[in-house]
Amino acid sequence: MPKLDAFDLRILARLQEDSDLPLAELSAAVGLSPSPCWRRVQKLEEAGYIKRRVALLDRQKLKAGVTVFIAVKTARHSMEWLERFHKAVHDLPEIVDFYRMSGEIDYLLKAYVSDIAAYDALYKKLISRIDLSDVTSMFAMEELKSTTTIPLGFVEG
Repeated sequence: MPKLDAFDLRILARLQEDSDLPLAELSAAVGLSPSPCWRRVQKLEEAGYIKRRVALLDRQKLKAGVTVFIAVKTARHSMEWLERFHKAVHDLPEIVDFYRMSGEIDYLLKAYVSDIAAYDALYKKLISRIDLSDVTSMFAMEELKSTTTIPLGFVEG
């Protein structure tokens, strides 16, 4: 796909707010007629700018309202260990984000659980799969901001 233009950026911004928006509303919001708007959406999907469309669920109603950040420091820095760690984490649905970090912490995981007991069960599952030498868990007291929206201001339009 060629360089993104202002219409593409408006489409992406609007779809980040509501990916289920009817085409007529989307095209009106971005200033295009429905057919060209739909073609642009298809091109954005084909080019990988739109990876998938999902529903955002209410974690509280689903009893997954506790957010825990798990900081891991390790003395092991090999590809083999990283691959084993990735495999150990991959199929744990409670872990929703997994990052390799720079600085004091080597890896940071974000998990959603129902309570401390559920976190303890997750922790035990994790350590049964791989040796971890230094693990610190931090529980979020209050969520002040959380978004799935990617800032689009870095793209030249």
